[in-house]
Amino acid sequence: MNYADRDPVLRSALDRVLSVEDRDRVEPLLVELGELAAGELDRQAALADANPPRLVQYAPDGTRIDEVDFHPAHDKVAAIAYERFGLAAMSHRPGVLGWPTKVPHTVKYALSYLYVQSEFGMACPLSMTDSAARILRLFDPERYADEIAALSSTDPELRATGAMFMTEKQGGTDVGLTETVAAEQGDHWILTGKKWFASNPSADVILTLARVPGQGEGTRGLGMFLVPRLRPDGTRNAIRIDRLKDKLGSRSIASGEVTLDEAYATPVGQLANGFRQMAEMLNVSRLSNAMRATALMRRAVRESVDHTRVREVFGKPLFDQPLMRATLLPMILDTEAALHLVLEAAARLTASDDGDADARALVRVLTPLAKHTLCKRARTVTGEAMEIRGGNGYIEDWVNPRLVRDAHLGSIWEGSSNVIALDVLRCMRRQNAHTTLADTYGDRPATAERWETLRKKGDELLQLPQDEQEMRVGRYADELTRAVMETLLYDQADHEARTSGDGRALLVARAYTALADDPAALPRTALDHFAALADGGQVPLADLQETHRA
Repeated sequence: MNYADRDPVLRSALDRVLSVEDRDRVEPLLVELGELAAGELDRQAALADANPPRLVQYAPDGTRIDEVDFHPAHDKVAAIAYERFGLAAMSHRPGVLGWPTKVPHTVKYALSYLYVQSEFGMACPLSMTDSAARILRLFDPERYADEIAALSSTDPELRATGAMFMTEKQGGTDVGLTETVAAEQGDHWILTGKKWFASNPSADVILTLARVPGQGEGTRGLGMFLVPRLRPDGTRNAIRIDRLKDKLGSRSIASGEVTLDEAYATPVGQLANGFRQMAEMLNVSRLSNAMRATALMRRAVRESVDHTRVREVFGKPLFDQPLMRATLLPMILDTEAALHLVLEAAARLTASDDGDADARALVRVLTPLAKHTLCKRARTVTGEAMEIRGGNGYIEDWVNPRLVRDAHLGSIWEGSSNVIALDVLRCMRRQNAHTTLADTYGDRPATAERWETLRKKGDELLQLPQDEQEMRVGRYADELTRAVMETLLYDQADHEARTSGDGRALLVARAYTALADDPAALPRTALDHFAALADGGQVPLADLQETHRA
């Protein structure tokens, strides 16, 4: 099996969003990683999940060492991500995987999407390593040139991993309550405090926030600091790993509780901008969360399709039974729409990095929208897939329990759904983000009316009292997300109709619209061409002259 070959839309979506040159470059990588993800990577991921990291606090002679011991399977899946495919390196320097420039974010997220279908946990430190290099490049590139080089290295002897320590026990989402304090010591600072959720606690390069004396209260008083695993003299920094978390999912990687006991640190960028700089790191991490949710949905849908094809009930394969098709249809449609959204946000991020101010404003709202809606939907899709497999789906011998456990992480880390919805509201209040979306996507005939309705609805929401705005924004955010995805599905349909004459993407778009208008709707043409929807076969455009509902 090859996960790229089995994906009904990945290649055609990349045909639309990539240049011809980049599309040609990525093809052999899709083939290689698609095969690895369906084979060796999947086997090693299962082993890593079953054998979580172990904290070793003391050496045999009693010396405090605070090391994390990983199963060999963890190291193998890490090598595939960091070294073979350079997933943490490709956004930061040319030459990775033969690219003459930095690799576009669309390529990075497309390859990561294949990888995560087998190994979800590693995507967390991978994303933090990628994001840490990004923050250092953006805000302090000269001071941290060596760290950037290490974070973006694919050499197993030289590469470093990154982490982001932000959450504290008393604050959680309210970062302004951070109590970790910074004290200047001439050429460096020392940090003292406790971090409650610290993923990849044994990272080489840690970015964190600490309170700077005299800088003020709340988030204004927070500066960003780099805390290295080792001090400049090579000794272990004063980072104490108090314990590792026993997590529901993402079990292949370590998350812990950490004490900074006068830990050596150096400032990043302007100390007065600490929280703003960290917000940039958060936003990119949230897009990674959306990608991971999409990958989990794709794996869940494929498992369900494969199972229902071979499982016969009452003398007939489940795949051919009407009620099962009605169950699978929204899972298939939402997964496909999610991938288009992730690739769209990635393309806008690439344009933003190239200096496009409009793209920067757009990706600022697309990212929380994608995280808000896709991470929630992944929990439902993976749960449906477990039920479709029946009793076996509840047994750890199969992949479904791991998919369900991992799916719940996305809606919690880097901001729970309510926090993300409030971030969307913040974008609306400060930047009229709903208007930006309507201006960007509202010119397509198929979705123009929907966008005009959402524009007016957003204007009306902002006229409400503040507490009512907050109560309503979650549902409105989902409406915005689904409108973007619907528009992108029609963009894909136009592309495929023009370039290949294939009507499958148009069938997907129309079916998605039908379910958006009426969740109980079952488009007749979608059921008639169900195998093409599930597997990616062609659909004659002539069959789509009219849309019927069963």
